Amino acid sequence: MDTRTSPHRARIAKTQEALARLGLVALLVPSSDPHLSEYLPERWQGRQWLSGFSGSMGTLVVARDKAALFADSRYWVQAEAELAGSGIELVKIPSGTATHHVDWLAREAKAGDTVAVDGDVLGLAAAQQLRAALERVGATLRTDLDVLAEVWPDRPALPAAPVYEHRAPMAPLARAAKLAQLREAMAKHGATHHLISTVDDVAWALNLRGSDVTYNPVFLAHLLIAPGGATLFVGGGKIDATLQATLARDGVTLLPYAEAGVALAALPADAKLLLDPKRVTLGLRERAKATVVEAINPSTLLKSRKSEAEAAHIREAMRQDGAAMCEFYAWFEAALGRERITELTIDEQLSAARAKRPGFVGLSFSTIAGFNANGAMPHYRATPESHAVIEGDGLLLIDSGGQYLGGTTDITRVWPIGTVSEAQKRDYTLVLKGTMALSRARFPRGTLSPMLDTLARAPLWEQNLDYGHGTGHGVGYFLNVHEGPQSISKLVPDATMAMEPGMITSIEPGLYRPGQWGIRIENLVLNVPAGSNEFGEFLAFETLTLCPIDTRCIERSLLRADEIDWLNGYHALVRERLEPLLAGAARDWLLERTAAI
Repeated sequence: MDTRTSPHRARIAKTQEALARLGLVALLVPSSDPHLSEYLPERWQGRQWLSGFSGSMGTLVVARDKAALFADSRYWVQAEAELAGSGIELVKIPSGTATHHVDWLAREAKAGDTVAVDGDVLGLAAAQQLRAALERVGATLRTDLDVLAEVWPDRPALPAAPVYEHRAPMAPLARAAKLAQLREAMAKHGATHHLISTVDDVAWALNLRGSDVTYNPVFLAHLLIAPGGATLFVGGGKIDATLQATLARDGVTLLPYAEAGVALAALPADAKLLLDPKRVTLGLRERAKATVVEAINPSTLLKSRKSEAEAAHIREAMRQDGAAMCEFYAWFEAALGRERITELTIDEQLSAARAKRPGFVGLSFSTIAGFNANGAMPHYRATPESHAVIEGDGLLLIDSGGQYLGGTTDITRVWPIGTVSEAQKRDYTLVLKGTMALSRARFPRGTLSPMLDTLARAPLWEQNLDYGHGTGHGVGYFLNVHEGPQSISKLVPDATMAMEPGMITSIEPGLYRPGQWGIRIENLVLNVPAGSNEFGEFLAFETLTLCPIDTRCIERSLLRADEIDWLNGYHALVRERLEPLLAGAARDWLLERTAAI
């Protein structure tokens, strides 16, 4: 085997040698860490290190004589390019929640074979499904090995960034009050103890933030809540003496990060431990000897419902974010054709505009600036080695967001460059119709969020068109840009996805023509009461995002009068909210782009 053409081919070969030495038939490498995070610290980016695929979601399986990467349609073009020369097969799956890798492993494994996965990074529900599939063919699952430790010589250490406090007024509810809410929920489940491992839940519960994970202001830790106190398992030196004393006043003590499993094993015999099977790893679950009560983390439900005070801060964050967008786009349109602008330039300039706004902490995800064919890759990211110059004719898609002390933003807009074709205008308008249709929806409180998905797709489906990703994801409050439990998507709904007041969700239908162009128009919306009657309580969406939607790409004949009224009303609101923050060219740009049609 010629391993010189790809370092990833060499790494796969080294892993296959380790499999043979350890008596394993295959290794599963999920995109995961001990907290089941979406964005991973470098130490747990083993899938990317082995394969070269840098997408945020995907599963790698290495067998003794082959390797396969499982990715959904958002990443197919990217994965094909990044896997080139590695010898790894790309298996195209319908969605990020698909389990094709389980079926693949079950076909490859034979009776008596052993498949390995690091149980400390595998979700409990996923482990149960994988183990059952292997048992059906007579194979076994081994979860006590970290094979990456054998083949990754320069594996990064745990992050050491300090933890800081998210203070009032931006954190309106005190830490003690949140812990009281959680203990009340524990009591309803008959639990004496509760382990929280998901880092956004830990950060929310304790009003703490960090920078261990790129783009999300969180830190690596586990939190064990008991009747009379709570223990935070966190890396040494990450919390200074002052903050440690503050936590102690609220009954929170510190122990080393690695001791969470030990503490679970040492719980009293009569303890009843509340665990979320979707938000805890197999490794931690197997260390728990107490009686386990399985239910969704109460914090996941509580933090999804933003309070009125939080909503007020979010609206202000949206104003600041919108003002930054206006300043950037004013610069962009003035500079276009006069200086060289690339997809990388857009990222630099837009990030700089956000950085000047009050309360800005950092980006909420890696900016996506995709011109023409690059915009057809939903999770495309320009690199110094591969990016487009913004020139000629076509469509420019920009998906970006910021983290502010008072909220998290996520917005996608598409802009015309040069001359836009009739086909592009038609596609753009159909996507816009989907965005407006869902934005205008009313629905009974408790409606399962996936049920709303078809409202955004209907205008596209009428033309035999569709898109491969979900329509909307929940958004945190100065936390993860992707937050559950609600998800407007084709996912199989469950009771935890019920729409409740205070939830913030994205609305982002799209349309992608590979090799040509991509379109996605995204706003964030807040669930707000919309009246009640004999049929129950109803909710509607308040659009939070404040930035013009380009009207030059619209095919007017495809819009109804009520749709034009909604768009004009939205632009009037954007103008009213943003104009006081702007001056000069940015103000002029806002006034021009929010003119009624």
